Amino acid sequence: MKTSSSNLNMAWNVFKYCTVLRALGSVMILVVLGIIGVSYYAVAVAKYGPALFLGGLDSITALFVLFLFHSLLVMLVWSYFSVVITDPGGVPPNWIPNLDEESGGAGQWAGSDNDGVDLGANQSAMLIEPKHQGVRFCQKCNQFKPPRCHHCSVCRRCILKMDHHCVWVVNCVGAFNYKYFLLFLFYTFLETTLVTVSLLPIFIALFTDDEIPESPGNLAASFITFVLNLAFALSILGFLIMHISLVAGNTTTIEAFEKKTSPKWRYDLGWKINFEQVFGKNKKYWLIPAYSKDDLEWLPSFQCVEYPTRPDSDDL
Repeated sequence: MKTSSSNLNMAWNVFKYCTVLRALGSVMILVVLGIIGVSYYAVAVAKYGPALFLGGLDSITALFVLFLFHSLLVMLVWSYFSVVITDPGGVPPNWIPNLDEESGGAGQWAGSDNDGVDLGANQSAMLIEPKHQGVRFCQKCNQFKPPRCHHCSVCRRCILKMDHHCVWVVNCVGAFNYKYFLLFLFYTFLETTLVTVSLLPIFIALFTDDEIPESPGNLAASFITFVLNLAFALSILGFLIMHISLVAGNTTTIEAFEKKTSPKWRYDLGWKINFEQVFGKNKKYWLIPAYSKDDLEWLPSFQCVEYPTRPDSDDL
């Protein structure tokens, strides 16, 4: 009885945690917009905007900083809201795995007139027979789970090639928006680094100069902006390095914790192909949160359930 009560309390605590994450939604978006707003005021309004009219080298420096700042800001905001509004990818309705073992067990689309998944005798047997041990079934969604698919307790559904649920973007990061998330990290790192460097003279002057030709409000905004952007730049750098290694190995955050300690990860096809499976083959689209028409037609992530594997993999 004690064990059952303990399990019930644990389940309830997890449910409360997921509920809190769902409730954060618009709050986290407001936090992001708030940080952008404070940074914009400190850099564009308080410091480098007025410097445009000083003439000489000061004006040239201000023009360069403001151009770079606004360019990165546009890409940051574009990437951020692309992650927020893009569906990370859900399992097609009534999808079932392919029973033809000669095809390699890859998933296929399957239609049905029923709203739920109707498990026949052969399909039900797949869940327990050793020869079908690779087939997975989600008890919460009551449906089969394609390869590289995981259930998100916050979104309450299975997500294709799920990496993680990110409270900052109020969305899961999965097959359809992983590239946008990486670009958001990339441009955020560049923007926060630029803001930190551009406000560094003011930060140093606060501790070395007796008098600074700035109003108390501007000084406070500059100080807060410098500290926030420095903290974000350092933390995001760690995330960038981690995700670069994940992309190079064609794995996700969840898979990195789950997969066996084998050098032959089944989806690792070499860093170049691994990179193209996330960013596409068209180089013109690599740095923007969008895909070319050709990339949308061949990218495995947009084929929903099929991912090429290496023939010599041990992690099958």
